[in-house]
Amino acid sequence: MKLHYFALFTLIGFLNLNAQDYYFPGANTAWEQKSPKVFKIKDAPLKEAIEFAEANEYSGSRDLRIAILKGFEKEPFHQILGPTKKRGGPAGLILKNGYIVALWGETKRVDMTFSVTKSFLSTIAGLAEDAGLLLNTNDRVGDYIWDDTFKGAHNSKITWEHLLQQNSAWSGELWGGKDWADRPPSEGDRDDWKLATPKEPGTVMEYNDVRVNVLAYSLTHLWRKPMPMVLKEKIMDKIGASSTWRWYGYDHAWTEIDGLQMKSVTGGGHSGAGIFISAEDMARFGLLFLNNGKWKNDQLISSSWIKKATTPSTPNPNYGYMWWLNKKGDRHWEGLSENIYYAAGFGGNFIVIDKENDLVVVTRWLEPNKIGEFMTKVNAALK
Repeated sequence: MKLHYFALFTLIGFLNLNAQDYYFPGANTAWEQKSPKVFKIKDAPLKEAIEFAEANEYSGSRDLRIAILKGFEKEPFHQILGPTKKRGGPAGLILKNGYIVALWGETKRVDMTFSVTKSFLSTIAGLAEDAGLLLNTNDRVGDYIWDDTFKGAHNSKITWEHLLQQNSAWSGELWGGKDWADRPPSEGDRDDWKLATPKEPGTVMEYNDVRVNVLAYSLTHLWRKPMPMVLKEKIMDKIGASSTWRWYGYDHAWTEIDGLQMKSVTGGGHSGAGIFISAEDMARFGLLFLNNGKWKNDQLISSSWIKKATTPSTPNPNYGYMWWLNKKGDRHWEGLSENIYYAAGFGGNFIVIDKENDLVVVTRWLEPNKIGEFMTKVNAALK
């Protein structure tokens, strides 16, 4: 019996020694790099992938004010409402087991990140659930936010999950933005669309920044503090992020809570604002998710939340809680793991989490329709 126990403990020890351990870079220190060969990653295909990213720069203007106005020119009443910033060129890095095995461009440069911000906003909701502020994502938001935002027969049905999955069909106006004016149909009579009855919450995904900003507004009131402060205290400081990132709202997006004026931030940048951040800080955020919400020995966000956030929604199998999922569907990257999930933003900003290969891939200003091909090239270097 003693020998049996000894063998069992020896086996457990062996398994623990061989369990996957990630490297986590310290704050204000150089991120350790390792040769791809250490991980049996092939140099030539990896170099080809990086050259592909550098050669396929997003075609829009580097003056993002111009790129935004051009990209959303079909939206009625569209205008710049928050800060913008001229961008750099293609940049990115690839992490294997937490180590940098490839990087290109200005990885410390702070740039707008557009809808990658949504995945950070989703994380704020996860932190609220972990803290017990949000009891259940299936709860109606109007039970927490008692002002007029969720009044009425339609809006009162909306749950936190509906907002997180972008299928709420919230109807109204926030910060001067009308829900029906965000990303109008390219064909047909827009007046008919504007006057149409809102779809039943939970039935149809509609990518809509006004409704995302309603989520940001609701989370601000739930936390009773500005979202950048929550993100900084709960996540970014603890993962050793730099002090250079910023999270903006529209210039006039102020709300009063407990007698204090607070800025309600945006979940994207298609009217300006959103998160401005470096590729390296994006990679730290990605590494946290690669390790199921744990940074070194500190569980910053629960693995149960990450599982919920990366579960396909009913209307769209490629979308969870503001993370894109590589499931079979319209946005599937053929030949790559269906367990890959990623944050994506206007202009070709991506944070890709590939748990099966212990990879985090950050790429910036890549022509958006080239991301699948780029990831296929990265994957080829692993084989």
